[in-house]
Amino acid sequence: MNELTTCLDLPLGPDAPAVARRAVRSALDDWAGEDRDWLDDAVLIADELVANAVRHGGGCLQLQIRVHGQDVTITAVDGSAVVPRRRSADSEGGRGLAIIETLAQSWGVTDLDDGHKAVWVRLAPIRPDRQPASPASHGQSIKPEVEA
Repeated sequence: MNELTTCLDLPLGPDAPAVARRAVRSALDDWAGEDRDWLDDAVLIADELVANAVRHGGGCLQLQIRVHGQDVTITAVDGSAVVPRRRSADSEGGRGLAIIETLAQSWGVTDLDDGHKAVWVRLAPIRPDRQPASPASHGQSIKPEVEA
């Protein structure tokens, strides 16, 4: 069974979504195979999760990418216990959760013991014919590159 776990400590600032997009694209490229739409969805989900964490979270910010067999979960952990909520259709901004709900198989929030929260998104399963030959990273934490 193929497994991948990647954890990134991200800068809590405007560069974080771009760093997250690059990390997800790099980590999941082999899994996506020729299914570029699936990979684009994963990248957009990570972007929305991290942008929401930067805007509303505070404290630390970590992105986790987990693959277990056919299951792919992307999680953003931030320093706030405030649970994200969907905004009304006529509000300015606040479309991130609506985008996530459209693209994800499921999503949710886990309250962590230290007052932080984890917002997780499970993507649609990877097709069996799209298994990687060798994952880009396996069970490691990587430090993101931040452009100055």
